[in-house]
Amino acid sequence: MPSFDENLMLIRVFQDKKTLGNAAAEQAAAAIRKAIAARGQARVVAATAASQREFLEALTKTPHIDWQKVEVFHLDEYIGLPVTHPGSFRKMLIELLIQKTGITQYHLLDGDDTDPEGVVRRVGAQLSSSLIDIAFLGIGENGHIAFNDPPADFETEDPYIIVQLDEACRRQQVGEAWFADMSQVPQRAISMRFWQSYLMPAKRRR
Repeated sequence: MPSFDENLMLIRVFQDKKTLGNAAAEQAAAAIRKAIAARGQARVVAATAASQREFLEALTKTPHIDWQKVEVFHLDEYIGLPVTHPGSFRKMLIELLIQKTGITQYHLLDGDDTDPEGVVRRVGAQLSSSLIDIAFLGIGENGHIAFNDPPADFETEDPYIIVQLDEACRRQQVGEAWFADMSQVPQRAISMRFWQSYLMPAKRRR
């Protein structure tokens, strides 16, 4: 497990979601520009859901980002949910980020593929081929990041895993109005194992 210096954590509090989204977008844009300037490419992980709307709206309006040099990886997706469903994270990622920026390098998690294990292997191999520059993440009501519901699996070495969603996580999806009731919320999902070492700067990996 990587170790972290708690003194490096900066906590900022904002008055509303729009102000928070604008500040996060400014920081994300700076990281993207820096990566492109250094290596000619930026590799990012993008989350969706309600918590990301203001942020993605601000980010896609930010000037001076060469989106053709940005490669995007999908954080998580329900298993068995078509891309046409309002709750599909692929749908949101396409509408809120990809279509607005014209990004051509992106890796979506096809949750309704008949072989989800194959999706996990294929996108996982692409993700782990090089370090990620920045990840856009939110924290769920039950403490989950991506779909790693607590207690998360810290033993697996796979970049993506198939997880069973707990009741608190599924209730949140109903509360955000993506589904009419619990019976409609999928019980499984594909999730990035976000603490993987390739998400950490090289000097901090152990």
